[in-house]
Amino acid sequence: MTDCLFCKMASGAIPVKKVYEDDLIFAIEDINPVAPLHMLIIPKKHLANALVLAPEDDLLIGSVHRVAADLARERGVAEEGFRLVNNNNAGAGQSVFHIHFHLLGGRKMGWPPG
Repeated sequence: MTDCLFCKMASGAIPVKKVYEDDLIFAIEDINPVAPLHMLIIPKKHLANALVLAPEDDLLIGSVHRVAADLARERGVAEEGFRLVNNNNAGAGQSVFHIHFHLLGGRKMGWPPG
């Protein structure tokens, strides 16, 4: 997708400091953090959100969860607890329409989320 912010980051057209990268996904620090640990985990494949996922995307989404757990352990928040958030459509807070996941940790999380 030529005008997608996250696709441009994935391709290197927009340089970003990636804290993790493999063939399927990359992770970056969120530029507007809402927790001491706030990373975005972003699939390289352009998918608008979870509503367009197909069975062939199961490995991709599983990889997101595995990497989130690894990053939480590396950053020291796994034992305390962390949250992995995926917003779908504008009413849920999605502002970039390329599927991505917010890894949040390092503070007490309330329930229900706002």
